[in-house]
Amino acid sequence: MRAHVLAALGVLKLATADQMHRLMAPGHKDNKGFRNAALDLARHGLVVSEGSSRDGHKIWSLTPVGLDAAAEVLGRPVGEMGGTARGAARSGAPHAMAVNETVIAMTRTPAAATRPVPRQQPPGAPPAAPAADTPAPQDGSGDESQGLGWIGSWTTEVPLSASSAKSNRAGVRVDAVLQAPEAELPVLFVEVDNCTEPADILAAKFEKYIRYFRARIKSSLGTEMPAWRAHYRPSGRDGHPPVLIVFNPGTRIGEQALKNRVNTVMDLTRTVWSGDWHLDSGYGAPAGERDGYYDYDDAIPLLFTTLGRLKAEGPRGLVWWRCGHGRWETLPDALDNPADHRAWQARDTARRARYDEQLAQRERERAAEEERWATKPPEPEPAPEVASCERCGLPTSGTRGQDDALVAAPEEGWLCPACRTAADVDVYQHPTLRQTLFGSRRRGK
Repeated sequence: MRAHVLAALGVLKLATADQMHRLMAPGHKDNKGFRNAALDLARHGLVVSEGSSRDGHKIWSLTPVGLDAAAEVLGRPVGEMGGTARGAARSGAPHAMAVNETVIAMTRTPAAATRPVPRQQPPGAPPAAPAADTPAPQDGSGDESQGLGWIGSWTTEVPLSASSAKSNRAGVRVDAVLQAPEAELPVLFVEVDNCTEPADILAAKFEKYIRYFRARIKSSLGTEMPAWRAHYRPSGRDGHPPVLIVFNPGTRIGEQALKNRVNTVMDLTRTVWSGDWHLDSGYGAPAGERDGYYDYDDAIPLLFTTLGRLKAEGPRGLVWWRCGHGRWETLPDALDNPADHRAWQARDTARRARYDEQLAQRERERAAEEERWATKPPEPEPAPEVASCERCGLPTSGTRGQDDALVAAPEEGWLCPACRTAADVDVYQHPTLRQTLFGSRRRGK
């Protein structure tokens, strides 16, 4: 129990016995064991209580000697443990209490069953019945699949600053940092907002984040690398590491005021979380079709939630609102970029497949047409149209229009040879100069 207290205070800096109980061993019946362990550590000068929380619980913190002991329990270097937060408990530490509740809600330590130590029985007494396992709590904290990480996955009050003096002026202190690679998650920077300061002050904090993430340092190989990579694993995703904002309105503001605050922060940080649009219609796209993708290389994924949602549904539920997505999502879906280059590449690959299929279909149709013409015999040409005699109805000597250039058509129309002979011969003789100038006259009988 003393190790539980030291580990919890080594990470949280300030905590009540109830918070340490829910974070470290929620399967215990109550927090009495943590209170006794804290009192015992206080007698040895490792922990100290300098105040109480707003709800009346005594707040415990580490002494410098206790900080060394906590580093031993957590297996961390003393230089990475941070300070002891002396004096912060005198005002009730409302922000630190909200950070603790956020860590507890996201970790959701499984309530392992406990078994009491059997007492020695007097000789001849019947053996005591085995105690039943302590039932898991009904609030869902016993479901291990709903939590992320464990107490050793967290660090709080972490200063973020690059090694250069210029970057130090733009440094930011993050409330909590979660590193849970076993959950296939990148490093998560968590900010807890008690909604007590103006929204523009909260939004200005993310400008410091973007300056820190853009800072570059020299690696051991002499190449440039992001400054945050010197302390944290690569995210494996486009853009900078994600930042989670947990709003804790409590009873200070109402639901509509909280929505207005969220929308204000979202609008003021649009240049931080929105990507750059690149227009690229791709291969084989129809004329006039517009397509493209968002580049998130210089964007911070901002995820919003509330402490109430985290406590009710856990960090793996539909409790995250990613700026730019416009819906409640699970954490993996919220961290994904559905409109990035990968999605465009998938659409472009589908367009290429459709375009290639169209080309192949036209090639198959052309080959089939050539094969059909190669195997089908040519159709006979239709017989030329022969003009019919307009007197007797018999066919004339040639096709219609055959003698147009040499013989003028008679006034009676097209005639067969017999009818042509019987007709007036003058019609078929070459016209005289008089006939050419004044026309021909039909002789009377």
